Amino acid sequence: MENRCVFCLWILLLISVVVIEVQGGDGSVGCDEEERRALLRLRDAFNGTTALSSWGDGKETDCCMWERVKCDLSNHHVTQLSLADIRLNTDNPIFLNTSLLFLPFRELQNLSLGSNNIRGFHEVLNLSKLQVLDLSFNLYDEIPSLGLLRSLSILNMEGNSINTWSHFEELTTLKHLELLNFAYNDLSGKIPQSLGSLTSLKFLSFMSNWQISGSLKDGGLCKLRKLEELDLSKNGFQGEIPSCLGNMTSLRVIILKQNYLTGTLPSAAFSTLTSLTHLSLSLNYFEGSFSFNSFGNNSKLEIFELDNLSSNLTIDTESPHYWMPQPQIKIFRLTNCKLNEPDRNLPSFLLKQSELRVLELRNTGVREIFPTWLLINNSNMEFLSLAGNFLTGHFTYNNHSQSKNEYLILLDVSMNQIQGVLPYSIGVFSPYLVLLNMSMNAIQGGIPPSMGELKQLQLLDLSNNNLSGELPKEFVQGCIFLEFLKLENNNLQGQVLPTNSNLNSLEYLRMENNCFSGELSRGLLNSRWLGLLDLSNNLITGEIPDWIGNLSRLSSIILSNNFLQGPIPMSFCKVKELSFLDLSKNKLTETIPACLDVSSLRYLHLHDNGFTGFLPKILSEASSLVTLDMRDNNLSGTLPTWISSLSNLRFLLLGGNQFQGSIPSQLCDLRNVSMLDLSSNHLSSVLPSCLHKLQFGSKPTFNDMLEPKVYNWNTLWGLRTYLYESQLQINIILELDYGASDEEEEVKFVTKSRSESYKGNILKYMSGMDLSFNNFTGSIPYEIGYLSDIHTLNLSNNHFAGSIPTTFSNLKQVECLDLSHNKLNGQIPQDLIELNFLAIFSVAFNNLSGRIPDKKQFLTFDNSSYEGNPLLCGHLLEKSCSNSSTELSSEPIIQNNDDPFKETFLWSFIASYTIAFIASIVVFLCCTDYSERLLEYVRAKFIVFSF
Repeated sequence: MENRCVFCLWILLLISVVVIEVQGGDGSVGCDEEERRALLRLRDAFNGTTALSSWGDGKETDCCMWERVKCDLSNHHVTQLSLADIRLNTDNPIFLNTSLLFLPFRELQNLSLGSNNIRGFHEVLNLSKLQVLDLSFNLYDEIPSLGLLRSLSILNMEGNSINTWSHFEELTTLKHLELLNFAYNDLSGKIPQSLGSLTSLKFLSFMSNWQISGSLKDGGLCKLRKLEELDLSKNGFQGEIPSCLGNMTSLRVIILKQNYLTGTLPSAAFSTLTSLTHLSLSLNYFEGSFSFNSFGNNSKLEIFELDNLSSNLTIDTESPHYWMPQPQIKIFRLTNCKLNEPDRNLPSFLLKQSELRVLELRNTGVREIFPTWLLINNSNMEFLSLAGNFLTGHFTYNNHSQSKNEYLILLDVSMNQIQGVLPYSIGVFSPYLVLLNMSMNAIQGGIPPSMGELKQLQLLDLSNNNLSGELPKEFVQGCIFLEFLKLENNNLQGQVLPTNSNLNSLEYLRMENNCFSGELSRGLLNSRWLGLLDLSNNLITGEIPDWIGNLSRLSSIILSNNFLQGPIPMSFCKVKELSFLDLSKNKLTETIPACLDVSSLRYLHLHDNGFTGFLPKILSEASSLVTLDMRDNNLSGTLPTWISSLSNLRFLLLGGNQFQGSIPSQLCDLRNVSMLDLSSNHLSSVLPSCLHKLQFGSKPTFNDMLEPKVYNWNTLWGLRTYLYESQLQINIILELDYGASDEEEEVKFVTKSRSESYKGNILKYMSGMDLSFNNFTGSIPYEIGYLSDIHTLNLSNNHFAGSIPTTFSNLKQVECLDLSHNKLNGQIPQDLIELNFLAIFSVAFNNLSGRIPDKKQFLTFDNSSYEGNPLLCGHLLEKSCSNSSTELSSEPIIQNNDDPFKETFLWSFIASYTIAFIASIVVFLCCTDYSERLLEYVRAKFIVFSF
């Protein structure tokens, strides 16, 4: 019994010793006291952030139990500090004193300090056991000195502002480094050659540095034989993909998209990468040919992306035998190339696929009947894009299949040759569609009512087809999340949006070039978020309703070419962000409301209406205005001096009105103007010589004023609406511009004797001045010849006098020059033959004389260019120029008694000869002896004759 008691006492003593050892001599519980004090200093260094407020608050004395702290269970030393995102509520950057804050953590293995506005360290970080260091998304502008972290295996410097390679050499001493991430920084130039020393690397990313350049052969990349994941996307790498990539046989992921890589794809290199699961080569400039037989030994490839920027790439998936990926491929994107020439068939391996999540074969030249089986076989399909091919037949679902494509969120079959009608059950078989684009086909019939079942639909584009009928009520009531609706260029009828419409989320509505009729329906009011409304070229009647001003978020209103009448409603004054207003080709009257908010207005098209009065003074406040088109109205008065306030104006089109008086000199302050139309008015007086200050297409001025280009789903890249990440997460990206950008602006201008429409890129390079059909007098200012970038100059049908300025030979870009129907005189300057682009030239019905130019471009003009000028001559007019002109005729002179000029010359010659003969006799007589008697006799006779 006594022995048993002694044993129990020893057990209790041992337990007490253990407890005391755990607690420590000063009463702390769990963690090392030195580390505990260091944690409190670290809390204070982060300026008392609330994320660490629980540290040392007395509720929990064991620091191993504190938030964001982990300890080793055996020795209770801190091994992990997760301090990312603890300074989110402050913008003040901080420096960290590493020797004071981190040196006590001798067992620390994992340190995360991401997203804390840290600018750098005061001391060199020296933690001998640190394996993971995360400094991502801070404010580092150079690589920190980390050469003492000899155990480091993971370094994450993503999302900083590092712009120099300093201290990179120190990283090469980290022989255990396996992950190195410098994504989203500002590094530039070539990757240092010393990168090849990091032979333990398995993951390497320099994604999105943009200024990194050089060849992939630089930096010792091919020495990294253990590399498994490589991401060099969104940089400036050039040249070919090196064949030595094939020696890196551990590679599973290669992402080289969005560089400037060229040349052919190295088939031999890819054939050895048997572990490859993800290959992304998109947005480069590859050429030549590539066969998928290169992947014949690869049984693991799941993601393949090649969205090429050059159209000179040929891809073969079929010969000599088609590739069959095992396991099933998940993502296959191949665009802008020639696929399987000359048959142009779909890849055969797609027939055996059942796990496809993303399939994009855009602009590959495929010629087949629409492959309905793709949707039937791949019930997990999320994205399907076959746009820009030559697919024919009908778009259908398998009528015998009861299954639904419940994962399909994007379907794009635009720009093909699909016919027939839309499937009646389209809303049933793909109920979760977010984006549907079937534009630019030959689809007929109506929009099926089941479209209203697409409750998640956000973007619908059925434009440029042959659709007819009215919008079904199920559709306009059911698609409550629809944001972008494009139905233009069809034959749709009825009201635009019925009164019972329920498109509450609609922001972008384009329904131009249809047969919609009647008055504008109040159903539009239910779309209160509407930003763009385009109903042009329809049959809409009545007045513009006053309630349209309640759509206060409208930035673009396009109602041109309808049958609207009456005034512009005052409610337009409620629209505060209006940037594009086109009401042209209607029957509108009166003028613009004086209360209209024009502070954001960039494009104003009101031509071909019945507006009266002066040019609205409210426009003097439209400092952002690019286009002012009020041609063919009944505006009167003089051109206002406030026109100079429109400093960004490029297109001033006021022709076909009743303006009077002279052109104010203030108009010359519009230095950005590239098109000026004041034709068919009653303007008079002389032209101001300062017109030469206008740029008329000078490209530097034009480019300076352009806004950043906004791609939308109609522009260069087509329908690019998603990014697909390696974790199979889908992100919808909407890059849509509610207003009409400079790329979409369209302007009509009379050039080459006909009205031409200029839009987008072409509009950038077009320039012209049309002052025809006015009452201008005086001479043409010679300064007009200094408009060296102008393409069209029309001064016809005025009262200009004097000569054609010789400076017109400086109009090197001019294509159309019309000076007809004036009172010009003198000669046509021969130097005009240097106008190499001149296609239309007319000086008809003036008072010009002399030889016409007869070289280069002037050999292409006929008599109509010169008619009405009887004193002009030249071979093209079949009228020779004589030697009385400024130039002698090259033809030999032939006597002709019927020629009055030659007859006059003959009599003049005889008279001159006779006088000279008589004068000789007089001189002779004056020198002889009897000259005095003869002179007396002549004098006497002269006196008698005089009387």
